[in-house]
Amino acid sequence: MTEIKDANNVRLFALNSNPVLAQSVADKIGLPLSKASVSHFADGEIKVSIDESVRGCEVYVIQSVSDPVNTNFMELMIMVDALRRASAASINVVMPYYGYARQDRKARPREPITAKLIANLLEMDRINRLITIDLHAAQVQGFFDIPVDHLQATPLFADFVQQQHFTNDLVVVSPDHAGVSLARRFAEAIKAPIAIVDNRNDEVRERSNQQVPEYVIGDVKGKTALIVDDIVDTGVRMSLSAQALKQFGATDIYGIATHAVLSGNAPQVIQESPIKEMLVTDTIMLPKEKDFPKLRQLSVANLLKEAVVRVHNHQSIRELFNK
Repeated sequence: MTEIKDANNVRLFALNSNPVLAQSVADKIGLPLSKASVSHFADGEIKVSIDESVRGCEVYVIQSVSDPVNTNFMELMIMVDALRRASAASINVVMPYYGYARQDRKARPREPITAKLIANLLEMDRINRLITIDLHAAQVQGFFDIPVDHLQATPLFADFVQQQHFTNDLVVVSPDHAGVSLARRFAEAIKAPIAIVDNRNDEVRERSNQQVPEYVIGDVKGKTALIVDDIVDTGVRMSLSAQALKQFGATDIYGIATHAVLSGNAPQVIQESPIKEMLVTDTIMLPKEKDFPKLRQLSVANLLKEAVVRVHNHQSIRELFNK
């Protein structure tokens, strides 16, 4: 475990998206969360007050761009502006979940590339560094001209899976062709083969009217299948993939996703699916109404703690990508 050095001028701030994770990161670093308050005017305008001096300090702001997405993003932007005007020496944004990352290219005419817009806005606000986990598309790093530390939850999930001592052979499954690189990285970590759900309806893959895919590429019969994705949103793709795997003879099926967006009735969709357990992280804080029996959350607090400490100590973060 890496320890922070000369932390006198380090300040940690938490906004409203995930205060529980932020407190856990601060506890692991051994520093208190600095005092700030976020309030709203009657018309919804956001007001941020920093309640202690940050002049000349190295500041880390922990905020996921999750539901309510636009409110949380504006909180972050206003906080950064306040810190800059208060003469912070450097402003590092710790964004466990990078909202709008799914809009990373023009898939149709006249579409925006909103992931790039978010990057532009953060740079316009003059942040010095971004620390994030499992971007929907790794190339989003290239939208920035500042350092981006793109952490991965794969080692966290791999450790958990290997501790379970599954009796059946494991196979890592990508829910579609676009997720093969993530599935392959996870499979290499646990030394397992991969399979692909041949989902040819990518444009509507999260809509409730999609049919169960007819084909699975790879051998899943009699095996424990781990469906790996970066985001679980409506739960439809995860559920349909599990149904397809069941039809092709998989015995136990687990879902794994870094970011638990869980929109709408996603908890019910997953709970009623053949999935035995749904593993997610706490990059997004889940309200009680989104909890369900099959859900298990693993914490990324230690991963973020190590990243912040190593950035401050000017140490390499390469070890965080290896088990």
